[in-house]
Formats: sequence, structure tokens, C-alpha cells
Amino acid sequence: MSAPAIPLRLTAPAPGWTVESDVVVVGSGVAGLTVALHHAELDPAAKILVVTKDVLSSGSTRWAQGGIAAVLGPGDTREEHLNDTLLAGVGLCDSQAVRTLVTEGPDAVRRLMRRGARFDRTPAGELQLTREGGHRRRRIVHAGGDATGAEVQRALAEAVRATSIEVIEHALVLDLLKDAEGRAAGVTLHVMGEGARDGVGAVRARSVVLASGGMGQVYAATTNPAVSTGDGVALALRAGAVVRDIEFVQFHPTVLWLGADSTGQQPLISEAVRGEGAFLVDHEGRAFMRDAHELADLAPRDVVAKAIMRSMRETGRDHVHLDGRHLGREKWATRFPTIYAICREHGIDPATEPIPVAPAAHYASGGVRTDLRGRTSVEGLYACGEVACTGVHGANRLASNSLLEGLVFAERIAEDIHRAKPSPGLPVPAGDGAAGLVDPRGRTRIQAHMSTGASVLRSRESLRATAKALRDARWTPVRVPACTESWEATNLLTVATVLTGAAAARLETRGSHWREDHDSRDDNDWLGHLDVTLTEEGLHMTYTPHGDTMPSRVAQELVAAGLDPAEVDALIDRALAEDLGEAGDVTSLATVPAGQHSVGDVVARKDGIVAGLAVAEAVFVRLGAGRTERRVKDGERVRAGDVLMTVEGPTRGLLTAERTALNLLTHLSGVATLTGRWVEAVSGTAARIRETRKTTPGLRALEKYAVRCGGGVNHRMSLSDAALIKDNHVVAAGGVAEAFAAVRAKYPELPIEVEIDRLDQLEVVLDQGAGEVLLDNFTVEDTVRAVQIVKNGAKNRIALEASGGLTLESARGVAETGVDYLAVGALTHSAPALDIALDLRG
Repeated sequence: MSAPAIPLRLTAPAPGWTVESDVVVVGSGVAGLTVALHHAELDPAAKILVVTKDVLSSGSTRWAQGGIAAVLGPGDTREEHLNDTLLAGVGLCDSQAVRTLVTEGPDAVRRLMRRGARFDRTPAGELQLTREGGHRRRRIVHAGGDATGAEVQRALAEAVRATSIEVIEHALVLDLLKDAEGRAAGVTLHVMGEGARDGVGAVRARSVVLASGGMGQVYAATTNPAVSTGDGVALALRAGAVVRDIEFVQFHPTVLWLGADSTGQQPLISEAVRGEGAFLVDHEGRAFMRDAHELADLAPRDVVAKAIMRSMRETGRDHVHLDGRHLGREKWATRFPTIYAICREHGIDPATEPIPVAPAAHYASGGVRTDLRGRTSVEGLYACGEVACTGVHGANRLASNSLLEGLVFAERIAEDIHRAKPSPGLPVPAGDGAAGLVDPRGRTRIQAHMSTGASVLRSRESLRATAKALRDARWTPVRVPACTESWEATNLLTVATVLTGAAAARLETRGSHWREDHDSRDDNDWLGHLDVTLTEEGLHMTYTPHGDTMPSRVAQELVAAGLDPAEVDALIDRALAEDLGEAGDVTSLATVPAGQHSVGDVVARKDGIVAGLAVAEAVFVRLGAGRTERRVKDGERVRAGDVLMTVEGPTRGLLTAERTALNLLTHLSGVATLTGRWVEAVSGTAARIRETRKTTPGLRALEKYAVRCGGGVNHRMSLSDAALIKDNHVVAAGGVAEAFAAVRAKYPELPIEVEIDRLDQLEVVLDQGAGEVLLDNFTVEDTVRAVQIVKNGAKNRIALEASGGLTLESARGVAETGVDYLAVGALTHSAPALDIALDLRG
């Protein structure tokens, strides 16, 4: 027989039974059960059906050891959690999705506790928080020491049993049912066993939610349970849904090494063990992570896994060791009872000997592409949890964000289904599309080839060999019967084929994708996503630039201006979220017909200097503008009536973007315009105009950029750039000399600036070796004397800045004294906006 292509539908008997449901949820982990429970709360009359491949209390969630990351502790902030997540995701996180996660996450965890989940607490009754790799704060809640997943699964399963939610256990979902419009209308499934419902059946439902977990079983060694065979991703592909970033498979760095021939599910040694102080060593006892990353053993998982692989290569070994002997037996037995028992079961006593560990397949950061409501590209089909790609994880999941993602986006899915309440469509008979099943006897060969050629280390040669082996695995000399084993093998091969193809296409190393032949990150060509769909013609892969909301041209322009595109993106996220709320731009939605397109001109209403055009353009593009054309450049003087930029796109999108784009553009242009007036006032002198740190929270970098557009220069960005000793520091330290000595002792390399408000203080600070002196509220006469003292008495070049009480009228007189800078706080904290508007043509 010839090798079959990837099927569009699994070969299976016709359904022998049918049930009706409002919502069918595929999977019984944290994501699936949270969808079911929250929807039941929103609509108590709804008929909800949960389908699970094992029993209700099983699934991937119960194996999660570490915990749930959320901002629940004192001193922690959502911005810090967001930044840690973005950093771990190596440029490919959807910042809006991450902001949703960290903002809604704490309350979602509290609701989980109200549903019965019991987390570990301190003797005082506070939540006990720990730290894991990539987190700069202790923000991980845990249960039973290292049995968080089991506790979450227990609580949710008990909550479901207390409702009218129906559960079908031991059921493998086969394919999606669709109606005549191509909308999801249910699923086919096979119940393994005997009973009222067994064999192949069908569930008709208004909405289908995939929460089927991961695909770790595509590899020979994994932390995933046996049921994690990629069924949800394979079903979504056959249904025509977009699968994104599937090449980013996270390999947990510390999995208990049971020997070179050990396959299947391997015991996990939680990252929390390193969070409590354990560290990695090679066979010589060298703690190699200390030189690999600033966070050492608590670096993001991809960094740790790569460092372990490098160490194994250099030493010729197939594992390293995790040393936690110093934690003591009591700590092991109480904080990590599950891990302690597993190690002892395998003859290892972690209290007296290091634990042998090696990386193993752990988590899929990519999956079925969704929006912020869990909606896939197939209407009526949702995805949540590990099967989904929400954009939260980017190229590498931050530790303990997975359970939080399941909670947050599950609740969003339930709310979206409740709001939409779609009318049920009748399923239409599926076309043949069945190209044969994979021989289940080839399953172990598929897993072995994936572990050899598409694992932690990848290259053109290894991926090419793997792709060929996977093609060969489709061929079989016998007819394969339709059964659970052949359906799972077909799903595994489908997922493996797509993963290998995406890994071969991405010619860079990023996050959990490590190409030996392209060993560096490439933001010029690969700051984007690989989207895969399956059609009758086969697999189709497309490259989508990351945040196609911000064109690479705009991002590069921001970088050239000293701005971080990711920070600008996050700023736009926050601004739009504030402006739109949940309902969106209701006026535009009500008055503008869907599908209407317009051309608009961004026009100056007053004379001034423009700044922030790239930022405004990014906002318009975010809301759908297909064409943008700038007529001027940042820093140029414009006249009232000048067109600054032309935008074209959906009318609703342009009008929705208008306020946020103009808020930023008018403010930054106002800063640039006011700066220009000050620069003009001192023209012909050697003095330069610069701002202070009196900036708008969150806008400092942009406002400082606007000052540069106006011809000014920047002072320090933050309190950490240089030491600035002011009067209160002198009081606290006991004197100027004492303050200088304290700064030099703690930060010997930092430049030291000092602010004085009397002339008699100047010689004292010069004797201490100040690099810059700020003259606060000096008269012109005293400023002249200060300049002379510095010129005649300073051993080294000292910069002088005049500040306080300055006006445009007095600026030239102060500049002519010979000072180097005039510091003007008003540039950023009180500059009037430049009047700019959007005019739609016609």
C-alpha cells in the first residue's frame, strides 16, 4: 500500500448514538473544568457536557507540581509579572494577552480557592509563596508542597460532581462536526469500554471547547501522561483551524534521569526545588549555571535546558545532577513530599546525594491559535490551556503561568459563549477526506525519531532526516483497523509532521527552539509566527510578523530612536484598553456600516514641531489601517493646515484608533514644540536645554524622545543612571562629604551629581570631586560667579546646570552666564498639547 497523506478526517465507523448539548468541553484539566463550571454559573439552565480521555480526576493538570503564578504577595506588581513573562517569551508574547493574564489572574486564583482549592499557608495564615525560574519575585502559590496540580484537579472535579454537568469518561474525541456555514456543530468521539454509551458516537453542540492538553507523547521521553497525544491540535488541523508556533516545545530542564533506555512519562523534579535553593552541577561538581545567566539556576527554562545540554556535550555524559542536599531531610519531606517519595522509590535519597536529571519534553507553548476570548479561526470552536496558542507564552513559557492561563482564558471563553448564545446548526455529512490511518506499531519509531532529530537540539540535517522518517512511517503493508491505537498514532504523526516542518522553517534560535546551524536570535527575519493550516492540498505554512500591529519598519524606526518597540506596544495596549473597555467604540459600531473603508488625513491645526508619528501610525495599524503614508518627519516644524500623515482602512478602525493615536501624537508634539521654543530662546549660546525626571508615568522614554525632537538633550533616565545628591541626602548622611563617601563606597563606578542652592556650597562639592553641579534657583549674578569658580578652581571638567525659576524670558540671560545646561521641568510635565486632528475625506 502507498503512504497516505495527512487525513482531513479520521477513518471511523458511523456514530451509533447521538446526544445534544449547549456546550461540549473536550478535556477535564484546569482549563476544561473551569470553562464548564463558569458557564454553569452564568447559565444554570445550560446543558454542558465534559468529555475526557481518562477519568474526570486525571489529565495533565494533576501532574503539575510547582504551582500557579499570580501577583498575590506584598511588594509584587502586575507590571513585574508582565515583564518577567515577556522576557521569558523572547519577543513573541502577545503583550495584550500577557496583560490580560497578569491583570485577571489574581482574582481567578481567588475564585479557584472559593471553589475549594486549598493552597499551602504560613503559620500566620498567609499564602505561602515560592519562586521559580524566570520570576524575580516570590509569586507561586502551591499545595501539598509539590502537589499543586493534584489539589487543583481534586477541587475542580469535586465542584463539577456537585453540579448537573454531564461527564463522559474514557472518550477519545475524533473529529469536529460542522454545519452548512462551516461553523462548529459538535464532535464525534469513541468511548472506550462498555455501557450505555460506547463505541463511536456524536455530540451535537452549539459551541465546542478544546481543552485536551498537550502533545508530549510525540517524544520518547516526556513529563506528560500517556493521554497527551496531541489529539486536540490534530483535530483542529483537520477542522481547518490555524495552528501557531508549534515548533516551540518546552523541554523541562530537570526531569529525573532513569537511564538512557527509559521512555514514556518521566518523573518531573519541579522548578520550585531550585526556587528553594537547589542548584545544578556537572559530574565534577561544578555549578555551571552561575556563568550561564544572571539568574543562575533560576533562569528561564530554555536557558537552563540549553546550559544542561552544553554541559552534557562537553563532558560526554547523558545527564547532570541537581544538588539539594543542603536543604535537609525535613525540608525534602515537608516541602517536596511527592518528589522525595519518587526519588526514594528509584533508589535516590536527595537529602544525601545529588539527583540525576536531564531535559525531557514538557510543554507546548504553541497550539491552536486563539484570540483573547479563546476563539479559534473556526467559528464556534474555542481552545484553552496547553492545546491553545493564546500568545501568552511566546517562544518559551514562564514557569507556573500555565495553570493561570487555563483559569483566566477558560473564564473568558465561558463568558463569550454565554454572550453569544449561538443558534445551533445541523451538522452536514463530512466529505470523505480520510486518507488512511497510521499503523500503531510505528508509534515508538515516531517518538524515537522526534527525540533524536527534533528535540532540544535541532539542525537542518536532523530535521530533514526526521521529516523523511515521518513520511516513511505513513506507509504500512497492511490495512490498519479503525481503533483507539491507530487514531492516537495518526494524531501523533500529524502533530509530529507539522512540528518538524515548522522547526525546519524557522532559521534561528529563539526560546525553546534551538537550531545548531542557526545559533542566534534573528529579529530582522524571524520576529514573527509560523501559522499552519491543513487543506485538501496538504499543509500550508505562512509567516506572520509579530504584532503585525506594528510593522517591522516602524519597529526599526523606534529602535533607531532609542525606544523599545515592545514597551511602545504595551503602552498602546494599555491606552486602548482604557479607551475601549469591554464594549468597544459603541458610537462607531452603531453609526458606521461594517465593511466601510475610508481615507483620513492627520492634520496640524497649529504651528509647531511634530513628534510621535511612528507611535501614532502603530496605533492606526493596530486597528486595521492597511495603508499609511507620512508626509513629514519627527522633529520637523509644521504649519497649521499641514497634512502630517494619511491613513487608509476600515472606517470603524480609523475612528476607534483616532483618540489614542492623537492623545499620544498631540502630547509628544507639544513637548517637542515647547522644547523648540526654549532652544530658540538660547540660540547662539553654548547652553543646551534639557528636561528633568518630571515626566508622565509610563511615558518617560517617549517624552524624552520628544525633547530630542525639539532640539533638546536628555538628562538621566532613572534614579539608577547616576547618583544625584540633594539636600535631603546630605541631611540623612550627616554632611556633603559623608554623602559622597557613602555613594562612592556602594557604587564606585557611577558618576556623582550634586544639587546646591547656595554659592558657599560650591567649593565643598568641588573638593569632593562632583562630576556635575546643579544650581537650584540661583540668581543670574550668582550663576556667573559659580561659572567663574568652576573655571578657576575645578581640577577636572565640571558640568553646570541651572534649574528652578527659569522662564522663556530669562532663559537667554541665564544661558549667557556660561552654564552648560538649562533644566526645564515644564518641558515634560506641563507642555500644552499641539492641536492635531484626523479628518476623514468625503
